[in-house]
Amino acid sequence: MLAERERLIRQYAAGEMSWRALNERGFDDYIQVLGALGELGLRPPVAAMEGPNVEARTRGRALLRDALKARA
Repeated sequence: MLAERERLIRQYAAGEMSWRALNERGFDDYIQVLGALGELGLRPPVAAMEGPNVEARTRGRALLRDALKARA
């Protein structure tokens, strides 16, 4: 089971699988995904900054960055 979850996380990090697909395969929340990525020394894939949601993504990234700074 652990080998399967590791394989899924590696596929996700390589951009071969979506968060939704991981969720359908047993990952309950994104915190689990981030933890598994960290344990394997991997980073989440980064989607191209294009399309209609760029402004919302930019704002979301700024919010996350500010939250991380506040915890540091």
